[in-house]
Amino acid sequence: MDINIHNTFLPHTDPDASLAFYRDTLGFEVRNDVGYGGMRWITVGAADGTGPSVVLYPPTADPGITEDEGRTVAEMMAKGTFASIILATKDLDATFAQLQNGDTEVVQEPMDQPYGVRDCAFRDPAGNMVRIQETS
Repeated sequence: MDINIHNTFLPHTDPDASLAFYRDTLGFEVRNDVGYGGMRWITVGAADGTGPSVVLYPPTADPGITEDEGRTVAEMMAKGTFASIILATKDLDATFAQLQNGDTEVVQEPMDQPYGVRDCAFRDPAGNMVRIQETS
């Protein structure tokens, strides 16, 4: 079987703020930007055009979500417990320093984890946890 990851989804609460974070702060390229019915889906990915894409989506776009569920999703997003993503870089300290200079909410400075990775963590504008691991 030949299967790979094509897209993954992260919710957003403000498409312009999310676009600025993923494009301008993290340096991803915009692969698609679609509006429909007052909502907006933005697809971003590595600037070199390789790898999977992240689709930033309005979490209440699913017509099957009830009003109560929508409130729960909003509460979880605000706490950073609804969605997360793990990114990778070869130079974690330099990446952290660059991100820390911007308007980014730092959750954890670079550190060696007991499970064998060195990483740091931020929140994106929607509250999603963004962890960045150092790779060789």
